[in-house]
Amino acid sequence: MNELEVPITDIENFIYCLEVVPDATLTETTEVLTILEDMTLNQNINSIYKACDTIEDLEESINHLLYEDHNFKDYEIIYLVLPGEANNILINGYYYSIEEIAELFEGKMEGKLIHIANKKVLDLTADESQYFLDVTGARAISGYGVPSPHMTSAFTIDRVFFSLFYENDDLKQVVERLFYKHHQLSKLLDFRLYY
Repeated sequence: MNELEVPITDIENFIYCLEVVPDATLTETTEVLTILEDMTLNQNINSIYKACDTIEDLEESINHLLYEDHNFKDYEIIYLVLPGEANNILINGYYYSIEEIAELFEGKMEGKLIHIANKKVLDLTADESQYFLDVTGARAISGYGVPSPHMTSAFTIDRVFFSLFYENDDLKQVVERLFYKHHQLSKLLDFRLYY
């Protein structure tokens, strides 16, 4: 596989990552956490990482970010690494719809980009995407049309997308550059952006 060209940003940037894991009390380092650490060292993109194993833990993590982290305004990207099917998210054996997740984040994501890793498909209708954006206040939601248990988007294209985003605030131009620079991978994973 060819090495991805990953841009390095000039200024410090931040990502807040929530990953659903089977047991959040275990102190295992996940592949996603390893990649985030590498992004800090090599791309000047810092992150806060939180493992969650229940919907309550996910909500508590978002509330902690909002009400206790004084740097919340610096986190432009909320990175969700969540398993699931279609537009449902699987947490601790229970499925939650994208509408339920929107209501969980209600009014809390003002101006943020919410990016979902390819552990689950993101396939929203125009009405579903507009509902999600209206309820959460998010600037955009992005993800993939093709899930892949063997090739995580965190290792490949997510890190490129994050760097491009921090280089250029225009989402349309970011997506154009992503497809121009990494067309084959973008098409293979079916990258999607709703804004």
